[in-house]
Amino acid sequence: MSNLESCLIAIVLLCLVAKGQSKCTLNDLTIGTVRTGRTIQGKPEWTVTVTNECACAQSSIKVRCTGFKSVVPTNPSKILPLGGTCLINGGHPVGPGSTISFSYVWDPPFILLPASAIVGPGC
Repeated sequence: MSNLESCLIAIVLLCLVAKGQSKCTLNDLTIGTVRTGRTIQGKPEWTVTVTNECACAQSSIKVRCTGFKSVVPTNPSKILPLGGTCLINGGHPVGPGSTISFSYVWDPPFILLPASAIVGPGC
């Protein structure tokens, strides 16, 4: 096998490995909830951050949010309840390393877990 053929095979293998490593999973979506310190109508306010830790954009992000409610209206472009899941960021892409934040008022806090997402093209 010539050096050129060996180099081409090595490049193809590296591309396949790199492509496999960029595939996002639900584990690449982290969700943090912190109490803001504010109280509204006797219930605490919570700020939620959803962070995409993958090297690729993710869209149509949904989280499990059964029974989600808030004393004050939430921004539907940030979190939109759809039955047992909630759509994050209006379904729009969340870029690599980007965070979407929203607040709600309820007690106790809701445990929000990633349910589904679509990985951007080329990833």
